[in-house]
Amino acid sequence: MSGGLDDRAVTRPAGQAAPSGVHAALRTGALWFARWLGQRPWWVQVLLVFGVSRLVSFAIFAAAALQQGTNPWFDPQPDYFRFLQIWDSEWYGRIVVNGYPHVLPRSPSGTVTENAWAFYPVFPYLVRALSTVTTLQWQLVAQIVAMAAGFAAALVVYRLFRHFAGHGTSMWGMAFFAFFPVSAVLQVPYAESLSLVFLAWALLWIVERRYLLAIPVVAVASLTRPVGVPLAVMLAVLFAVRWLARRRRPPERGELPRLAVLTVATVASALAWPAIAWAGTGVMTAYTDTEAVWRGTDLIPFMPWFDTGRYLFGPVIGAIAPFVLVAAVVLYLTSAHVRLIGVELRLWCAAYALYLLAFLYPQTSTFRLMLPFFPLALAGAALSRSRAYRGAVLVMFVLLQIVWVQWLWGWTELPGGGDWPP
Repeated sequence: MSGGLDDRAVTRPAGQAAPSGVHAALRTGALWFARWLGQRPWWVQVLLVFGVSRLVSFAIFAAAALQQGTNPWFDPQPDYFRFLQIWDSEWYGRIVVNGYPHVLPRSPSGTVTENAWAFYPVFPYLVRALSTVTTLQWQLVAQIVAMAAGFAAALVVYRLFRHFAGHGTSMWGMAFFAFFPVSAVLQVPYAESLSLVFLAWALLWIVERRYLLAIPVVAVASLTRPVGVPLAVMLAVLFAVRWLARRRRPPERGELPRLAVLTVATVASALAWPAIAWAGTGVMTAYTDTEAVWRGTDLIPFMPWFDTGRYLFGPVIGAIAPFVLVAAVVLYLTSAHVRLIGVELRLWCAAYALYLLAFLYPQTSTFRLMLPFFPLALAGAALSRSRAYRGAVLVMFVLLQIVWVQWLWGWTELPGGGDWPP
């Protein structure tokens, strides 16, 4: 990575032993590869680094598959391909094959039960279309789409980062994103990688103030994963910031009206999927009722965090834990190195954090929902130019990825039945 690895001459302190032949060879090989990679075009560098991250995740998944015992989907010790077809992948497969139900399934007591309306349509319908055209099995197509979308997301993330940092730091930020502990999900048949392509693309055009061009991108993003609401909040606050600053920093001609149009369009995009579920089932609350099934109770904004706080820390500390969490997030997003990523990306992170605080039921799936905070990878890379620091972060991420895959992706029945979802 040209500038990314920050090659500098390293002098050995007096009295320190020379490295062994193996260590010297590894160091020489690493420096040679870094120089070779730094001479390649930026997009080649991005694709190669992201490709290495996919190989690492492949190895972790394959090793975890060998440890998989009895489970609800297949025989023990499945191959890599089958090991990725579980959890939400199964739900996307049902949508690919059968679409969405016109009648909401209900329990004998009349409450809505788990169904496909909880999952957004762009990914499964794209897989269905490509599977029909190519005649390939949808399972294979789903993995190809997820993997290809991951590579595309890496390219867009790098281009977004380059608005705020030089090539080297942007490459390291992209590498942090690629090796993040839950980044393994970017190659499984989930909608995360496709959603991140359009989310990063929308943020890129918002940063570049191409507000009208961002409208269709936001519309698609809002039908891949539930990112429409935090995007709408972000844009509304951004409009207020631009409006209040118009005397000190006059906007470009027509900028505020274009931003207002994008904000309104994003609000409509955020409401599109609940409206489609309503139209498809005849039940106005079809989407929210379906989402509530996975929570076990009706949604009361913000309350799940207090419930989880009391469960983890007791009635007193648990009651204040959410406030401590909010204070920590605010302090971090206003810290000096995070300000590097600009007002738009910081507003996105703040809006997404607010969205999770309001609507998320904290559980093991929360880790996977951290991926949309990817702009903070650039802030993390900018914290220090030390190769030791940056390399240590990557090693830590890989180790935590092993923990995430083995602990949550692999299925082990809990004493009460079932298992924690990834």
